[in-house]
Amino acid sequence: MATYTPPEDAEKTKPSSPKLPQPKIGDIVRYYDMDGGRADGQTLVGKISLIQRIQQPSSSTTNTSPSDGTNRWLLELTPLQDVGDGYYAEYPRRKRRQATLRKLEEVAPLAASFVRSEDAFKIPMERGTNVPMPYASGYDVVNYEGPTAIPVNGEIVQRDGENYNEIKASLLRNAALAGLVGTVVADLSRGTQDAVIYAAGAAAGVAYLFFLGIKTDTLGSPNAKLGSNVSNLRFVLPVLVLAGVALNNVLRGDENPVVTNGGMFSTVTPEQFGAAMIGFLTYRVPLFVSQLAPVISESATDMVPGSAGMAIRMAAEARKRGVDVSELNDKVRGSDDSLVTVLLVSGPEGTGKTTLVNRLLEEDDRFVRPILEDRIADGMKFERYEQRDEFLSMDETGRYGLLKEGVLKAAEKAAAAAENSQSQKVVVVDADVPLAKKLVNLAGARLVGVWVGLDSLEKFEERLMAKLKSGAVPLPEGETEESLLRAKIGQVVKDIEFGVVSGIFEFTILNDDIEESMRELKDAASYCFK
Repeated sequence: MATYTPPEDAEKTKPSSPKLPQPKIGDIVRYYDMDGGRADGQTLVGKISLIQRIQQPSSSTTNTSPSDGTNRWLLELTPLQDVGDGYYAEYPRRKRRQATLRKLEEVAPLAASFVRSEDAFKIPMERGTNVPMPYASGYDVVNYEGPTAIPVNGEIVQRDGENYNEIKASLLRNAALAGLVGTVVADLSRGTQDAVIYAAGAAAGVAYLFFLGIKTDTLGSPNAKLGSNVSNLRFVLPVLVLAGVALNNVLRGDENPVVTNGGMFSTVTPEQFGAAMIGFLTYRVPLFVSQLAPVISESATDMVPGSAGMAIRMAAEARKRGVDVSELNDKVRGSDDSLVTVLLVSGPEGTGKTTLVNRLLEEDDRFVRPILEDRIADGMKFERYEQRDEFLSMDETGRYGLLKEGVLKAAEKAAAAAENSQSQKVVVVDADVPLAKKLVNLAGARLVGVWVGLDSLEKFEERLMAKLKSGAVPLPEGETEESLLRAKIGQVVKDIEFGVVSGIFEFTILNDDIEESMRELKDAASYCFK
């Protein structure tokens, strides 16, 4: 039995229409162009670049502003190009379309998302068509009161102003110091006269920066035109310096060795001209150094090998994020007890690193192997790790897998099992290059890297060919010994490149003599206990 609902309650329970959005600059919208050759118009896509009010006719007796909100706001749209599959991109510069104007009530917002890989906006289409589907029927034209002003944070503006003034003062100060140093060098190398001319040019360079700052300070202000006119004085500063040099030469008369028949400026010698111009351009030196310094420092840190280079790079990244690097540096150096020391021995195939690691484990009981997961011991757990892609590496048979816990916990468990509980243990990892790349980012580990290699590609070829001949390396079906050898040598070259540029290997062993290589490995391994 249906219940009776009073009319006033029915009115209250009527579904309300969804609230329409208000336009913002940067919105992607759909609009129509009646010049597209179709009766219903051509559907186009554009981006809102400007919102402006439509000027209504002035009247002292009537209010001409429409009550339904139409004909009040005008949008300037930048057309977007349909590049297929629902993607719309900005037109190339050479094909840039002229912006078009549409009234606010004539456009509808689109749910566009920018896809960086395509450099375009992805827009959903109406089912079964190539027509962009708006997420609302249109914009709110009744309650819209115009673009909302972007709030300005006064503290940020003040802080930016202080930073700007500091940078400007620093530029002037550095230019003056560079000019002073250049003047001293010119006095020692060319004499007092050239040094004075150089100093005058350097002073003109500082003044050039000062007048350039006046133009920058007045941009966008009521005094912009005045500031621009005053700042133009900077262009005559080099001429004034040369005029002063020429005037001095003329006034010196017979003391000046230059003939003055060609006019006043002909009295300026090439040496004087060079001193004045080099002095003037000195202001560019600190500007160039300030731009180049970050590049040089970054390149220099990339060249620092091993954990020291990693510490420098990590500290630099932390400073950029505003992190206190004192604790970070302690951890990278290994002074934090929470870090587990790992001896990482890596290198290309055929270098004999596995033989070296095995001997180290036999001859020094302070080193232990990482703990491996056994598929046979617990197949379900092993498969769970495998499905989650948690293994750092697996052996060729697929039975044993290495987890990060197997690296970090091996030394602790070995120390606990030892009779002397005070003895320190260090895990040593015999790693190929793919495993070494993963261990670089192993959190909680302090790596002592040892790279094992050979001193020529010919020796790599000899050892790899010997392994192929002996059957230690199986020959895949469809491969020949020559093709497999070429592929392995190519991989060796890539591995060597990683060893050189990675920065994690503090020690390098060229394994020609096994006894000498063992001595070098033990020396490197001793750093694990420092």
